[in-house]
Amino acid sequence: MSRFLSSKFDNLEPYTPGEQPKTQILTKLNTNESPFPPIPEVAEAVRKAAETLQLYPDPDSTELRKQIARVMEVDPDEVICNNGSDETLYFAFMAYCDSERSAVFPQLTYGFYPVFAEITGIRFREVPLKEDFSIDPADYYDAEGTIFIANPNAPTGVPLSRAQIEDILQHNPDNVLVIDEAYVDFGTESAVPLVEKYDNLLVVQTFSKSRSMAGMRLGYGIGSKEIIADLNAIRYSTNPYNIDRLAMAAGIASLEHDEVNRAHCRTVMENREYTVRNLKELGFEMTDSTANFIFVRHPEVSGKTLFLRLRERGVIIRHWDKPMIADYNRITIGSREQMDILLREVREVLKEELQ
Repeated sequence: MSRFLSSKFDNLEPYTPGEQPKTQILTKLNTNESPFPPIPEVAEAVRKAAETLQLYPDPDSTELRKQIARVMEVDPDEVICNNGSDETLYFAFMAYCDSERSAVFPQLTYGFYPVFAEITGIRFREVPLKEDFSIDPADYYDAEGTIFIANPNAPTGVPLSRAQIEDILQHNPDNVLVIDEAYVDFGTESAVPLVEKYDNLLVVQTFSKSRSMAGMRLGYGIGSKEIIADLNAIRYSTNPYNIDRLAMAAGIASLEHDEVNRAHCRTVMENREYTVRNLKELGFEMTDSTANFIFVRHPEVSGKTLFLRLRERGVIIRHWDKPMIADYNRITIGSREQMDILLREVREVLKEELQ
């Protein structure tokens, strides 16, 4: 850092993204990307939109919001589009946290939450998970701050039911609850239907995972019209043209053919169950994930060892050195071919480590 950086960032620890290898890697299972390319209609829509790049995009993302509203069965005025779900989350931190309202989130969760809190200069409280890595709704009753929960949680993949989310809402009538549903389309109940009932709920989703558009950076939030107006006030005060023409066109085309995306999600879920079954036969223990990844450990091989040995063999998974989860690795669910490669290499590593 330079000597000119403001002292308010002295304690800032930036978020560490998953590794994006520059060299050819056989099997990349570390960043929860889709194994499927975007549907052909998306590529064609992007090509056509590129013909008018000399013009600014629609700052209201009108047509895209209409498509999202149609698919999610809400009003377009209950939708905001942003540059990835991270931007929606960042706006929520700015809008609903301050010197009087702290942020409240699980101790083990998406790593951007404490970063957003630090960079916006707000206090935050981390709530421990239960021993099985699940979230206890009672721990968030009368939270005295804005609550951020990833559902299913990251990196564990453990979900809350819609009823549990409603329980938290009922015990926080004066606190905003932000439910981050980046992985919801792989087997988790969405909280979106609760938006019509609770004016303090914001649900955040993304095109990155279930719609194969991680490289496009497109996300959205769904909440009451008043909540969306709050976030738009922040957006218009920072970057009103935050969604470019290509992203809008891609999002609209994707949603117009969303049945293909849903079929891809079902395939990922089938591959998840296949991988879980085979890893359990090899002695692995894991959480009950409803995401497009699994969170696993082997009682006789350390998480770091498995991570390093697989990387030597051309398979990348995600490992953290935090003591709480150092024995675990997060493994993205890819194609059946990718999962077979993973299982083959895991068997070889176990054979060598346990001989």
